[in-house]
Amino acid sequence: MRTRYRLVARFFLTGCFITTCTILGACSGNYAAAPGSEKECNYTQRKRGECVFGSSQQPQGTLFGDSLTFGGKEKKGAEGGGGIGVNSWLWRASLDTVAFMPLAQADPFGGVILTDWYSPPESPDERLKVNIFILGTELRADGIKAQVFKNRKDVSGNWVESPVDPKTNTDLEDAILTRARQLRVANK
Repeated sequence: MRTRYRLVARFFLTGCFITTCTILGACSGNYAAAPGSEKECNYTQRKRGECVFGSSQQPQGTLFGDSLTFGGKEKKGAEGGGGIGVNSWLWRASLDTVAFMPLAQADPFGGVILTDWYSPPESPDERLKVNIFILGTELRADGIKAQVFKNRKDVSGNWVESPVDPKTNTDLEDAILTRARQLRVANK
């Protein structure tokens, strides 16, 4: 009787596992912007509503998505895929570039890095925060978006939003791209 119970329990648990894997795997497809197009809609673009899924767009990849790897083996065609949902060179370079700031959130599958407020030691009345979005799986100049926020203390000691030079965002993106290229060349 016990053997029969164990056999039924194993069969049930195996079925539940396979069903769960199938359902989760079906949710992780990449979508092309148009048939034959090289541009893919990533998680961040889908969240912003920049991708419209209609009859002209087809899901691409395997049941478990293109970026999922097993046993540490990378997909041969992916440039810097490495098992995360975004370009691994841009991901590592972004983390290296903002390593001096405390991280609030880092999502390697969505390509989002959010830092907490950081006050430079030379100017304690000023603080900075950075949001970095990695937009694709390729190492390209348009594959990264950085946004810097700045606050200053007013006379009463409250933090007040201060304007940031738009060149600062571009300089940060350039620094990340430069570091990503260095990492890529070092690993070849």
